Amino acid sequence: MGNEELEKIGLDDEFGGEDFGAILEKYEKKRSQESGSEKLSEGVIVKISEDEVAVDLGGKAERRLPIDEIKDAAGNLLYKEGDKIAILITSRGGRPSVSHKKALKRQKIAEFIKTHTTDKENPIDIDGKVVSKNKGGYVVEKDGVEFFMPASLAAFKQDAKPVGKSVTARLIKIDEASFTLVLSRRAFLNSQRKVKREAIKRLSGDDRVLPAIVRRIQNYGMFVETEGVEGLVHFTEISHKGPVNPSTYFKEGDEVFVKLIGFDKDKRRVNYSIKATQPNPWREIADQLEVGDTIKVNVANIEEYGAFVDLGNDTEGFLHISEMSWDKNLKHPSEILKVGQEIEVEVIALDVEKQRLRVSLKKLQPKPFEKFSRSYKAGDRVKGTVVSIKEFGAFIRVDGVEGLLHNEYCSWNRGENAKSLFKEGDEVDVEVAKIDADNNRISFSRKALEQSPIEAYSDKHEVGDIVQGTVRDIKNFGVFVRLEEGVDAMIRAEDLAPMSPEEIKVGDPIEATIVGMEPKKGKIRLSVRRLEKQKERDALKNINGDDRNSALGDALAALKK
Repeated sequence: MGNEELEKIGLDDEFGGEDFGAILEKYEKKRSQESGSEKLSEGVIVKISEDEVAVDLGGKAERRLPIDEIKDAAGNLLYKEGDKIAILITSRGGRPSVSHKKALKRQKIAEFIKTHTTDKENPIDIDGKVVSKNKGGYVVEKDGVEFFMPASLAAFKQDAKPVGKSVTARLIKIDEASFTLVLSRRAFLNSQRKVKREAIKRLSGDDRVLPAIVRRIQNYGMFVETEGVEGLVHFTEISHKGPVNPSTYFKEGDEVFVKLIGFDKDKRRVNYSIKATQPNPWREIADQLEVGDTIKVNVANIEEYGAFVDLGNDTEGFLHISEMSWDKNLKHPSEILKVGQEIEVEVIALDVEKQRLRVSLKKLQPKPFEKFSRSYKAGDRVKGTVVSIKEFGAFIRVDGVEGLLHNEYCSWNRGENAKSLFKEGDEVDVEVAKIDADNNRISFSRKALEQSPIEAYSDKHEVGDIVQGTVRDIKNFGVFVRLEEGVDAMIRAEDLAPMSPEEIKVGDPIEATIVGMEPKKGKIRLSVRRLEKQKERDALKNINGDDRNSALGDALAALKK
């Protein structure tokens, strides 16, 4: 901190110069005009009534006091008839007024005057409470002694409301004749500024580590005092971890060690640092850690977007929620972590200059796809949960891995799809249809677990059976025939003879012979041409069978003859 900066800390126009003599002379003149003459005397209580007290002052002089003059704050009487009490008699040209309470105050002031002086070499600072305000200034009280503080010496801001608040002010005048004790808060503040300036100048001359006491804690930092100079330790100057909440580390009255690091001339405030007294742990990290290392850390704080982890040497790393689990459906870090938990993580990014460390938890865990591919193979039956439904199918989660159940593989019924069959959260049994290791993709099939309509049909029919159906579709290469619900067959173009595609239309009934069935592949082949040949053979059999029987009959008849 340079000399120019230090000069700005010194006395300036904020408190201004003070002509105490002129101020006091004006005040005492006004007080004399207002007060008249005052005399401290003693009287005897001769009568106590409900509202007042009669006091004999001697010489046949009797005065009356309000009953409150001899009661305490709780309303209890402090004296009884016959007791002697102190009385202050005040004359202002008319009938003198008397007061017991004012006499007590005068006695307190008298006792104070006996034991105190206004020695400039040993000034007296009073910690009191502002109890009232009058035209000239404020009345400050301490231990029953009242002091007067002129408004010009109070140094309060224009909008301040000091009555009822504690203040510290310097005793600048003791007037034994008028029993007046005068305070100046301005003088006290100026002396403090001078002390502070000298202390700062002394402290700025070296780079010492200083013991300090925590005085006040705020959310943005804490105020500490060392060698009579109070200053701020900003919340970014407490730890090398970065901004921290000071109340989690310290409480008022704690002793800490600080270094003076600067002065805020706008706020007239000294700035201290705690972390500047400690070696930078990030330098240590630079020598010990590198990307790819596995380290043990403790979860220090959990936020919605991730967690801060403590390395144990006054440094923290950041674990983003995306690096916590391979499960993409993780909603909040608290689902898998808790504050104080010890975990192992992998270092994935390190920037010592910017003091940033990023770590990953999921990189130390097996990838769900790899685990799945080791545990299952195509054709295995598994149970999963529907996590989302799309237009083209549903995503099913099995052992932390999501695979696709396409609409085509949801059901043998062509009218059913994922949206009509499931809702999110449903548990379903599916078969692993395919594991694509290159693209980390898994396909499931639900209908593979059920007997297909073609399989059921093949249980009731065999090759050579003559069947009837309805033309469903006509292509250049052949005709598709619906045999029954869910069972389609195909007649190739060359198997349509003696029919031709031109004379067939969708919806026509058609008869053919089964010439091939592959239930697992869902295929049935028909042939009209084969049916015609089969009919010809059957007819020929019938004809040949009749001729042979006729010839045999004729031969038997001839033998009988």
